[in-house]
Amino acid sequence: MEFYGYTRCSTCRKALAWLRERGLEPRQHDITVTPPSAERISGVLAASGGKRTGLLNISGMSYRALGADAVKAMTDDQLIAALLADGRLLRRPFLVLDDGRVLTGFRPDQWQAALEGVQPADS
Repeated sequence: MEFYGYTRCSTCRKALAWLRERGLEPRQHDITVTPPSAERISGVLAASGGKRTGLLNISGMSYRALGADAVKAMTDDQLIAALLADGRLLRRPFLVLDDGRVLTGFRPDQWQAALEGVQPADS
């Protein structure tokens, strides 16, 4: 399991603590230094039917600096390039499960459902 977060993000810290309370210890990546791969981001975009809201941190300064209109005008390839260039544009935390599923943002009920059957690290 791969966890992409940002140390200054309180939601990321809550999500990581939540995972650890369940005995799960994901490999951690600073999303601003090492964002998920272009292939992973493209896969999430495709799985969402092209809806971008699940990928974007629309409350962040990076998004506001670009502007909603500029983001809407981007092609998918341009959006992916922008997300790779600035990990703060990505909605976080960004959790990649070992089976390839991806969870963005921290919603405990959805994470709980998605993690059913995932064994703790010491099992």
